[in-house]
Amino acid sequence: MRIHNRLVGPEYPPLVIAEIGINHGGDLTVAKRMIELAAHAGAEVVKHQTHFIDDEMTPAARGIFPPNDPRPIWDVIADSALSPGEEIELKRFAEAEGLIYLSTPFSRSAASFLDGIGVPAFKIGSGELSNVALLRHICGFGKPVIVSTGMHSVDDVAVAVDICRSSGVEYALLECTNLYPSPPECVSLRGVLDLQQAFPEAVIGFSDHSIGPYMALAAVAVGASIIERHFTDSRYRHGPDITASMDPAELRLIVDRSREVWLARRNPKQRSSEEDAVFAFARSSVVADRELEPGTVLSEADLWARRPGNGEIPGSQYDSVVGRTLLVRKAKNDFIAWSDIG
Repeated sequence: MRIHNRLVGPEYPPLVIAEIGINHGGDLTVAKRMIELAAHAGAEVVKHQTHFIDDEMTPAARGIFPPNDPRPIWDVIADSALSPGEEIELKRFAEAEGLIYLSTPFSRSAASFLDGIGVPAFKIGSGELSNVALLRHICGFGKPVIVSTGMHSVDDVAVAVDICRSSGVEYALLECTNLYPSPPECVSLRGVLDLQQAFPEAVIGFSDHSIGPYMALAAVAVGASIIERHFTDSRYRHGPDITASMDPAELRLIVDRSREVWLARRNPKQRSSEEDAVFAFARSSVVADRELEPGTVLSEADLWARRPGNGEIPGSQYDSVVGRTLLVRKAKNDFIAWSDIG
């Protein structure tokens, strides 16, 4: 798939998305600072969350409390949402920093707004995967979508995939665990493989809410082409997503190490040309293990294999020499050549 000018898939280095989300707490200056730090740490994409709260929730949300914040979910979002004008300014700032700007819309009006300001793709949160009306609305814009699949089965994901396919949009699916943070016993790296098997034509990635960089890097090792993590300028901030967020140092580590893991994942099981010099001394050659006279029928007591590997007969051919007749005199540790035996 292509997001703006970035090709994404198994044949390309992993795309690392720094999700600022609502970590700025509704402060545009803080949001800009986070974007600036994400750019300097090597992110290619920064992702926001677009909340038009009256179209996103009913008043019943005033009585619903998330597990990671003492406030009702209505207040959490209301306190963190940027205005439309602020988001336009934030997008311009991100693009001036050389970043691709994406956002997750949580309502029909938010999706239409993001399309109107020219986002090149949409991120669909795990909670919105099963909102078929919203998903159809977003796919109707004809832009690529990245869909998180946390809390949903493969059968649930198949419904969303059918909507993407019928709309003709490019799409990616992210394995995800919606706990903030996600303990290892709840994270599913196998989910990356399950999604690959169920939807082989899709780009598969990993939306990570664990602590530390390790699950993200492991996901790349099993085939993830996209890594998404919450991002903050400091872990000392307050907010429901801060504990599951990476800081600039961790973002740089994930960007750099994920490319290394991706490179290593693609290498076949064979000796590289760079290993030839090591191979020359590290392997063994068949040698005489004692003084030997011509006419000796060579037994295992007469032979051994020792470094270096520049003898004519490698140690792997040891058994082919046993039982042959020696034609020339050999001192201990002399290489045995094929011309030396009959």
